[in-house]
Amino acid sequence: MTTTLLTRVKSKLFVHARRRSRSMLEGEYASAFHGRSLDYDDLRAYVPGDEVRDIDWKATARHASPLVKRYVATRKQSLVLVVDTGRGMAATTRSGEPKSAVAICAAGLIGYLAQRHGDLVGLVRGTATSTVSHDLRGTETHLELLLRAIDAATALDADQSNLATQLRWIVSNVRRRLFLVVVADDRDLDPALDELLRRLHVQHEILWITVEDADPTAIGGDRTAYDVSDREPLPTLVRLDPKVREAYAASVEQRVRRTAELLDRRSINHARIGSSDEVVTAVFGLLERQRRARR
Repeated sequence: MTTTLLTRVKSKLFVHARRRSRSMLEGEYASAFHGRSLDYDDLRAYVPGDEVRDIDWKATARHASPLVKRYVATRKQSLVLVVDTGRGMAATTRSGEPKSAVAICAAGLIGYLAQRHGDLVGLVRGTATSTVSHDLRGTETHLELLLRAIDAATALDADQSNLATQLRWIVSNVRRRLFLVVVADDRDLDPALDELLRRLHVQHEILWITVEDADPTAIGGDRTAYDVSDREPLPTLVRLDPKVREAYAASVEQRVRRTAELLDRRSINHARIGSSDEVVTAVFGLLERQRRARR
């Protein structure tokens, strides 16, 4: 039987996060996207990252170890994955994996946490010239279909990437409040996208994940490197030239800094991921920063 994409995401979670860590990750998701609910449910063991104000001190004294009150959400949240499926995401990231595989892992993990909490998960995907929207639903079967849609749409013969197209679609077509998790190609964010983020952040909460490009100057000389934008080979003698390496590293550093400055200015928490092995740790840190920002 073929392994499903969601099964791969779960496997990555279970390998890199033991039971205690999974509980912390789910707690960070609940705090980041739900906040405090007024509906008391039961007690559970305290784990690092829990709010001190949620400790039940009387129960803790009887139990001789910290216990916190667990609450249930009063209503479902709507989480939309906004994923770039342009040809740039069909390239390779620095781990050697397809960037789309890392994007699916990140989107799948957050979608899985949402579904575990009873939230609805949808998808907006596309390229510079087209946008496709998928309904909000709350089942694992639906999440699997969303991940398959990302996988099938991301190809070298797809159109170029431009997330401004997808964000503009959301501005024009969505009226309800959403939690947006953007999974983006590693490229400069232009002024038009900056303005869209300003408008979106007034209505929605946004998390931003950038999937990093491979460094073509670090690929061995016995391998051919290609630019996916035009599918032309990059001359080995040129890309391995020390001056080219230095210039490329400086260019990447500037792009990373500009992107971080833009997202910080819009108060959007963000992370860069270059490997599926980094997804659990990066998502945990992203949710933790989002929880702190909501205090």
